[in-house]
Amino acid sequence: MGYISQSAGYLFLAIFGIAMVLVTYFFARWKKWHTKEGFLVAGRQVGWGIGASSIAASWIWAPALFVSVQLSYQKGLAGIFWFTAPNILALAIFAFLAPRIRKLLPEGYTLPQYIRHRLQSEKVHKIYLFPYFFYQLMAITVQLFAGGSLVSLLTGIPLTIVMPILAVIALVYTLISGLEASIITDFVQLAMIFVIGAIILPMTWAAAGGSSAISAGLNGIEGIKNIFDPGVAFSLGIVTAIGLIAGAISDQQYWQRTFAIKKNQLVKAFVVGALLFGIVPIALSTLGFLAANPALGVVLPAGVDVSMIGVQTVANLLPTWAVFLFVVMLLCGLSSTLDSGLSAASSLWVTDVKKSKNDDEAIKSARAAMIGITIVGLAIAPQFGLFHLWWIFNTIAACIVVPTILSLYWSRLDARGVFWGVLVAFVVGLPLFIYGNVIDNPVWTVGASLFIIAISTVFCLAMPRKTAWKPAELSE
Repeated sequence: MGYISQSAGYLFLAIFGIAMVLVTYFFARWKKWHTKEGFLVAGRQVGWGIGASSIAASWIWAPALFVSVQLSYQKGLAGIFWFTAPNILALAIFAFLAPRIRKLLPEGYTLPQYIRHRLQSEKVHKIYLFPYFFYQLMAITVQLFAGGSLVSLLTGIPLTIVMPILAVIALVYTLISGLEASIITDFVQLAMIFVIGAIILPMTWAAAGGSSAISAGLNGIEGIKNIFDPGVAFSLGIVTAIGLIAGAISDQQYWQRTFAIKKNQLVKAFVVGALLFGIVPIALSTLGFLAANPALGVVLPAGVDVSMIGVQTVANLLPTWAVFLFVVMLLCGLSSTLDSGLSAASSLWVTDVKKSKNDDEAIKSARAAMIGITIVGLAIAPQFGLFHLWWIFNTIAACIVVPTILSLYWSRLDARGVFWGVLVAFVVGLPLFIYGNVIDNPVWTVGASLFIIAISTVFCLAMPRKTAWKPAELSE
């Protein structure tokens, strides 16, 4: 049942799309987008302030907006702690990784590009491309599905209509100037998230009855009183920490920003970006606590995914205009990751598949890649819960996280160990993890996650390079 009329929903989508296109056209359509370097890495001249806002905004996607509230609703303070802490750490770790890769490959574009040159292996390069492309595809698909579900829930517009509209909006403005468009709109979208959140959340708290209504749901519907509950730490904490850290490191969006932000401002950009991000799930978690308060009677309509519990809470407590604003806030978060995913996928395609050198050819290929991955994303939009999907593609990312870190810091890393470690992790570890999810057995899921990390590490260490690699060997 909709809370906003369909006509108002269509009008809102039109206004939102036009606003993002105008922002991009007037603020990001600079001369440097005519070059490959401008289109893919914004001329490598992004400052730490706007870079931090882009880092934060692109990490504020469906899990941060919906899964965070779901976990606070189900598992209380313990749930939101084990969601937020690893999320912040996942971005903050780039304060170390980003300066390192910029030193080793100053004019780079993608992490797989670095791996190809670092290990001098086409086999390893190709096996790396699977999780990197898959992560961007899933990022795009999940945003479309979550955003479509959100708008459909509140307006009654069919999901099959909403998703293509959202895809076209992000695609149009990202096609204009690539990463520059993503970064500029990220800044605008993050500002809107904070401003609207500062209006809507206090209104929701007040309508529910204030701090006492929030505190009544701090244990979640599962009644977990200890924020460091051992069961939650084991079943949720380990898998989430591994998945989130691996997810960020295996996400081209952050390597693309690493190559775009000024070298001497990388540390500040990622630290501030991590802190800005953390504010969002912590603030939104209060909606989950309110929903867990039985006195408020927040109930989801039949068939609606539990990740939408925060939206339902706002819809129950506030008038239609406030719900409308809340939808704007959530769509800003989803759109910021959607356009970042399009831009990241285009950089992978141009750099690692087409290997375009000519500026015109590179930009044309980048735009074609954006259109192509959008079509694929729409075609495979998932019809199951966001929570398990989020776990699965983060686990795919975990297969390459250890070799990636070792490639930056260990001079004896060899292509053989990376290839076999990643392959075994994919072939053995990933099916075990999926099976653990299917049977809903935390021992299986945690065991599979740890196996993936362990086996990729063992192969890398057991098959070292005979002579130490020297950074001077890395050249374009």
